[in-house]
Amino acid sequence: MPHIKLSTDFPGIRSLMIFRPQTSTPLNMLAQILLFDENSLSRGERELIATYVSHLNGCVYCESTHGAIAKHHLGNNAELVKNVISDPEHADVSDKLKALLQIAGKVQQGGKKVTSIEIENAKANGATDIEIHDTVLIAAAFCMYNRYVDGLGTLIPDDPAVYDKIGKQRSAEGYMTAPVKLK
Repeated sequence: MPHIKLSTDFPGIRSLMIFRPQTSTPLNMLAQILLFDENSLSRGERELIATYVSHLNGCVYCESTHGAIAKHHLGNNAELVKNVISDPEHADVSDKLKALLQIAGKVQQGGKKVTSIEIENAKANGATDIEIHDTVLIAAAFCMYNRYVDGLGTLIPDDPAVYDKIGKQRSAEGYMTAPVKLK
């Protein structure tokens, strides 16, 4: 049950974006830059980072939504998304992404948990400074997004088809278009 009066036509962060459109534009712009705009990390890799951090934070809505977006970016590979969430060290992703996921996991625990060990490991596996920067910012941003969604008690759908619909839209359009009403 939401803690404030939110639209029941939109779940999770979508209802918060409708409720307070003045904050939705900058929040969506940040997501657009970090997750959708061109980058040396693929859209799927960046969405996996967001999904992993959301999983660590226990944010079902964001984990499910960004997992669905990642799945669509990765050729509908739901198994890979599941494997990254449950065991990133053994998932079928590059060593560079594994190292970046380690950094993201440390950021989720607290920014000061990231040490030169994780940074050097990422660099040794081919990560650039911008990729390390963006990983830290994605992880930090998703700690904020997750707390925003859960802190206001937004509606969390049980139906995987809802997340798939969101994933299909966001993977195709990015984050700057209006959400499609799901009801």
